[in-house]
Amino acid sequence: MKTIPFTDFRKNASGFIDEVEHGETLVLIRRGKPVAEIVPFSERSEGSPAWKQPGIRLQIRGSELSSAILEERESGA
Repeated sequence: MKTIPFTDFRKNASGFIDEVEHGETLVLIRRGKPVAEIVPFSERSEGSPAWKQPGIRLQIRGSELSSAILEERESGA
């Protein structure tokens, strides 16, 4: 991972993009703080975004977790 000031990136963008094409990851710094990360493109990233992928479902054997939580709340335990 390479850290570079934004002004350097702006002046030499083509050269830095060549580095990214060869696997380098760049972190752009503006006023001393990281503002962007440039990473090589990955074919895997074309899938659906993480928030659209199905999440894990928790279950207690014999009943749904939400039902068990509601029953516990109602019982005052």
